[in-house]
Amino acid sequence: MKIERVTESLSLKRDLDTGTEQQRQAVLEILANVKKQGDEALFAYTEKFDGVKLASLKVSPEEIAAAYEVIDDELVGYIREARDNIYNYHRRQVRQSWITTEADGTILGQKITPLDAVGVYVPGGTAAYPSSVLMNVIPAQVAGVGRIAMVSPPGKDGKLPAGVLVAANECGVKEIYKVGGAQAIGALAYGTETIPRVDKITGPGNIYVALAKREVFGDVDIDMIAGPSEIVVLADGEANPAYIAADLLSQAEHDMRASSVLVTPSMELAERVAEEVEKQLATLPRKEIAAQSIRDYGAIYVTETMDQAIAAVNELAPEHLEIMTADPMSIIGQIRHAGAIFLGENSSEPIGDYFAGPNHVLPTNGTARFSSPLNVDDFVKKSSIISYSKKAVLSNGHKIAALARLEGLEAHARAVEERLKS
Repeated sequence: MKIERVTESLSLKRDLDTGTEQQRQAVLEILANVKKQGDEALFAYTEKFDGVKLASLKVSPEEIAAAYEVIDDELVGYIREARDNIYNYHRRQVRQSWITTEADGTILGQKITPLDAVGVYVPGGTAAYPSSVLMNVIPAQVAGVGRIAMVSPPGKDGKLPAGVLVAANECGVKEIYKVGGAQAIGALAYGTETIPRVDKITGPGNIYVALAKREVFGDVDIDMIAGPSEIVVLADGEANPAYIAADLLSQAEHDMRASSVLVTPSMELAERVAEEVEKQLATLPRKEIAAQSIRDYGAIYVTETMDQAIAAVNELAPEHLEIMTADPMSIIGQIRHAGAIFLGENSSEPIGDYFAGPNHVLPTNGTARFSSPLNVDDFVKKSSIISYSKKAVLSNGHKIAALARLEGLEAHARAVEERLKS
């Protein structure tokens, strides 16, 4: 793992994979066909891309019951405990509608309304992601969303992974569909005979899913277009190099484009971490992926002081930030840009991925400078409430009319002045 002295500004920002023009055109064709042909297109694309001919798109109660036969009871208990932790964290984010009355009789307020319907995309392929179910479904439920539809690509056996089905059932999801890729995004955005359209789509996926989400934005809302995973560890000379190396590799194994970075004022720690990464890397099952990630996007930056290290972290604006110092609480106030902040040597990043409670859907590629983790606010909309009294109109009407005329909007001015006549 390369070690560099920090002599200039740092950045994790990389060009996002926006796909080729050929991929974009393929996505546009899929979306158009789903919009026109509905279920017929979904069945055809599932057979073409997933290699399975389905009799039904919707997961049956029997399939859900069978999933519980595969997942160990103890593991089901862990899923339930993680679900409860995530729920308890997100319920503290709930906002209330409010009304205020001014002395002149003016009433102002804000009405919070949950979205009617949300679609959750859960990736498939070689891995199963029950955690994606929990992190996307639960904040929507806490927000009060009336309908949640989940889509995920089936395996060659025509089924969804047992862990995904158990997680969805434990969250009370009633609509689960066996469809993935751009065609699933099209179904959620436009609706088909089987899958009614939704108002917002959340959840990660491959480049075709990302491109499809980008294309349907405007017809529906989306959460974000996420880039490769990132972790930055901010550490002093007393930090445990084995812990740091393990956490860096926990992100490197995600993706060959994932980024794992250590920032420290200690050259001794930097060298020990570099050695430890190589040692731990040798026994990883996903060694090839992690090794390329570390080689291409991994780095150890050594600063002169801790203040410089903190400044470097704020420049990086990482998705995940671990603070492994003697007193992490004394540093957190100086951190301005990070998706999720983990304090202390026992707060390993996977704890946030699966169990602690905060959401693991986080801003990447430096967007933590202006974006937040997926949260309850993403599943509600806000309406302004305005009730002006006669007294307020008489007092302020001429001011409003003057501002309207400043913008050249005479009808606006007259609409208010009409109230002043009487």
